[in-house]
Amino acid sequence: MTAKRLISIHWFRQDLRLSDNPALSEAIESGDILPIYILDDINSNDNKMGEASRWWLHHSLSNLNKKLGGKISFYNGDPKEIFNKLSEQYDVKSIYWNRCYEPWRIKRDKDLKKDLEEKNIHIETHNGSLLWEPWTVLKNDGTPYRVFSPYYKRGCLEAPAPREPIQEPSLSNIVSNLFDSLSLDDLDLLPDVGWYEDMENLWSPGEDGAKEKLHKFLDYGLLGYKEGRNFPAKKNVSQLSPYMHFGEISPNQVWYGANMKEGVKGIADDLKHFLSELGWREFSYSLLYHFPSLPKENLQKKFDNFPWQENKKVLDRWKKGLTGYPIVDAGMRELWQTGYMHNRVRMIVGSFLVKNLLLHWHEGEKWFWDCLIDADLASNSASWQWVAGSGADAAPYFRIFNPITQGVRFDPEGEYTKKYVPELKDLPSKYLYSPWEAPDDILSEANIILGDNYPKPIVGIKESREKALSAFDKIRIK
Repeated sequence: MTAKRLISIHWFRQDLRLSDNPALSEAIESGDILPIYILDDINSNDNKMGEASRWWLHHSLSNLNKKLGGKISFYNGDPKEIFNKLSEQYDVKSIYWNRCYEPWRIKRDKDLKKDLEEKNIHIETHNGSLLWEPWTVLKNDGTPYRVFSPYYKRGCLEAPAPREPIQEPSLSNIVSNLFDSLSLDDLDLLPDVGWYEDMENLWSPGEDGAKEKLHKFLDYGLLGYKEGRNFPAKKNVSQLSPYMHFGEISPNQVWYGANMKEGVKGIADDLKHFLSELGWREFSYSLLYHFPSLPKENLQKKFDNFPWQENKKVLDRWKKGLTGYPIVDAGMRELWQTGYMHNRVRMIVGSFLVKNLLLHWHEGEKWFWDCLIDADLASNSASWQWVAGSGADAAPYFRIFNPITQGVRFDPEGEYTKKYVPELKDLPSKYLYSPWEAPDDILSEANIILGDNYPKPIVGIKESREKALSAFDKIRIK
């Protein structure tokens, strides 16, 4: 009987990179390494990846597999069954992975680790996704923070500094699978309908694309970031979120890369603010870790009594960018066309959904989950609860973003809005965010027929604001 080959396994998950990959670097020190990726749609249940995320994942895995000479083995199913099969084919001495923090992954990984260790397989896990582990940043009484400022200033900044990035390891120990595994195409990640073709010209998934995006932002977008990040037509946003979600770049690489710009004249406030935004990402993960029901349940229980409405017709118009409010419609169309939305606009469209339309934040969370290339359970659920007012450190109930004044203030020339709502491209800026106020002759000159080629508003801003405040007052009194 032929002896089984002795190997260790590196399990790629949300760490699709070679540089600053702690688990991979440790694995390679142990001898021959078989790299694998498992698409687990079994344990994910309601958290199964949306179509935009699956499109990104396909291209990211393709990029990573090329870097590894085509040696990644792909699997689809329950990791427990897959590792049992691998342990029958090989003499598996160790399995390495970087930790994930979604509740369903934590439960799966704990059960899996226990099962594998009972088979005398050494399991080693590392932090490859966060600057600070959620259980290390706590208040003095050992409870988790629920407000961002003290979490970041007293919790994170007074904690030990994040580890510095590590270099890409030698790949000489990477081995090919001697047995059958799936191909990347067998995972069937690309949607059947080719709606994503335009996105292929906008994004470069993978580690190389991530590094290029970071360097471009640090060179051309970081200076002026604090104010410029609020203007969707400006280039003062990093657009690193999808790369960080899939682990094509680590937060440590971003943190230390940004800090290298510390000596640039006039950049201090911009750098400080950008680093605090990385802190917001950490805060979202901390909330999800300590409050695992965050994606489904209101963190502030009084919102369980909020009088949400149900209106599929209105919801569909919001999804399609046909609300009659140009900045809202621009954001929703940007999302559909690019898989991304500017952060200021995310707040505007979110506020409009939950406060002007009084539709449950779950509806927005589900739509973003399917459409965003950076759909992230921690950030998505924490952000939607923040907008709704039901979460930690939430926006006050009376903060209702006015889509008219927000458009005037943050896209005054309409460069962003007209890009995604081209039917308004000839409308003077004076009327861009309230086209229903434009005289008939102005609308005629701009070839706009309200209710025909551009919709009339689906709700009145003043009336819907008053209705929202009344609803919020009722739960506030309780």
